[in-house]
Amino acid sequence: MRASRLVSLLLLLQTRGRMTAHELAERLEVSVRTIYRDVESLHTAGIPLYGDAGPNGGYQLLDGYRTRLTGLTTDEAESLFLAGLPGPAAELGLGAVVTAAQLKLMAALPVELRDRAGRIQERFHLDAPTWYRDPEPVTHLPAVAAAVWNERVLQVRYRRWKAPQEVERRLEPYGLVVKAGTWYLVARCGEHVRTYRVSQILGLHPLEERFTRPDGFDLAAYWQEYLAEFEERLRWGEAVVRLSPRGLTLLANLMTPGVVAAARQSAQPPDDEGWTRVTVPIESVGHALGEFLRLGAEAEVLAPAELRELMASTARRLSQRYDG
Repeated sequence: MRASRLVSLLLLLQTRGRMTAHELAERLEVSVRTIYRDVESLHTAGIPLYGDAGPNGGYQLLDGYRTRLTGLTTDEAESLFLAGLPGPAAELGLGAVVTAAQLKLMAALPVELRDRAGRIQERFHLDAPTWYRDPEPVTHLPAVAAAVWNERVLQVRYRRWKAPQEVERRLEPYGLVVKAGTWYLVARCGEHVRTYRVSQILGLHPLEERFTRPDGFDLAAYWQEYLAEFEERLRWGEAVVRLSPRGLTLLANLMTPGVVAAARQSAQPPDDEGWTRVTVPIESVGHALGEFLRLGAEAEVLAPAELRELMASTARRLSQRYDG
């Protein structure tokens, strides 16, 4: 641990130039006293490092000195694939590893490329989770990730939406997917590959038993197929809707991509009022009510009759409520 910290300290000075003991302590999450001891150790090892006192003082390397200790560890190299996702990396316990890997890369780059990399990091930031949601607790995520990597069978207690809600499952974990800030485990259970929400794992026990990952299993391809099937399962019926020009714009902003695509494909030429008739898939009458109410007076449901009547009765109750 100390050896890794000494290398990190050296690389910080190499990439950033002069830094105070307090700045180094803050970056390396240690005390200032520890920084003094580390600097002394680097002096003893023959590193051309010197410090200046005063308000503008600090430690820096002699001009022209560059360390060659920039080789990435295995963990750091693996973590580079998560470098654009600091939140998920931290949830996997790799936050510090990602930081160390980025630091080593910056130190290894020529000055002109290092400056460009710095500008990119300052100007672009990826925030994966969706709006208006607190992060889900993923207590068992590190253990799940370890089982995925080491091909270890898992015995889990899982909470699902249908009865019985709590079930025991023996899983062969193939991979992890993070979508909109939510983690999903792709695993074989019996004869089928299924998807499990990591936050719904109530208990977990890694078994000594190992499994062999199928040759040619493509996690990304599986996930795309799963999403398509999931969207299709959700949509059991259709609704015919008239939309004003503004309603068409709102539809694109408020509805899922599948609904928007279906609306565009089925859109008829605008009528005399400039409204467009479309046919879109719906999950249920109750769910569609909430979806179409978001469009307000810019939409008119024509079919099915049950949904149209439900929209009308809801509008009447709203009118009575606000008139009162």
